[in-house]
Amino acid sequence: MMCDLSVKRLAHLRSLYPEVEGSVDYAHMLNGVNLDAVIIATSVKSHFILAKTSLLAGKHTFIEKPMASSARECEELVDLAQKKGLVLMTGHTFLYSPAVKKIQEIVTGGDLGQIRYISARRLNLGLFQKDINVAWDLAPHDISIIQHIIGEQPVTVNCRGSAHITPGVEDVTNMCLTYPGGSTAIIQSSWLDPRKVREMTIVGSKRMIVYDDVAALEKIRVFDVRVDHPPHYDTFAEFHYAYHYGDVYAPYIKQEEPLKTECQHFLDCIRDGTVPLSNGTKGLELVRILEASSESLRLGGAAVDFLKWTRNSSATHAAAPASPTVPVGVKRVKRTRSVGLGRKVRARVNLNAAS
Repeated sequence: MMCDLSVKRLAHLRSLYPEVEGSVDYAHMLNGVNLDAVIIATSVKSHFILAKTSLLAGKHTFIEKPMASSARECEELVDLAQKKGLVLMTGHTFLYSPAVKKIQEIVTGGDLGQIRYISARRLNLGLFQKDINVAWDLAPHDISIIQHIIGEQPVTVNCRGSAHITPGVEDVTNMCLTYPGGSTAIIQSSWLDPRKVREMTIVGSKRMIVYDDVAALEKIRVFDVRVDHPPHYDTFAEFHYAYHYGDVYAPYIKQEEPLKTECQHFLDCIRDGTVPLSNGTKGLELVRILEASSESLRLGGAAVDFLKWTRNSSATHAAAPASPTVPVGVKRVKRTRSVGLGRKVRARVNLNAAS
């Protein structure tokens, strides 16, 4: 099943997938056709209300990135999913990419040594958004990969940016995350670049990786390159850096479609009762980083103490008034449905083109 507010868009989708039913009535989709799971791929501002309504109706819910417009909304969705015993998953698609899986395997195996810094560039000409800036639009991909590789929450978040096209909506940003062990991550995002760039460099104490997602072949290249400083010396003249230049190799990567793998993972988690790799808590953590980056932008790029920010933010959210519950005309369904291992799970894509 698929649902969209735009009749024109829905007609186009029906022409592509004539076997799939379509509707413009979200309430009917949730309560009238016996669905088990819902996929929400709409504008960010509508993620929370559509997801909350889906969870209240007892549906396993997948939400495209970022999970919601605020950490407060994410916390509410996570709590609701836990109370209902439902799978809540967010669309951090690159975690299901064979290239990122290989990078994680290399890092976990210790081949890179200690991670010193990660540099990510995600640049393109457009697509311009009006309700979120470029950091909220593009950086979630890179943040999710970096968080997955480093496995820790940042200590501080800095972000600077400029709005050249739409006043108040940054179309170029530079974000810096620092981590407890001294590692740093620099994320450059832009809607104003003539070339499509999807590149990440991971620098370790032993080796380095360059990941180019745009490359048709050899998306990952491992450089046996490093810089060492002398352990001890008596005079400045004796001090010399040691540069090591070794081979460059491209590990084999199995060709798989990340989006297909991600969707299959969602269904598997529903059938097996397991926690998704990109679960609701991961989506919440990412949105907290985005909120801290917005605060840093407001402060002109000043460092935001992430741990302190998270504590204060959670306290503020706890004291805040309750947010709207369900759209007009959507009836709450209190009964939840369990999905057996042998059942075919039916999922619906909600494409809200009119938002």
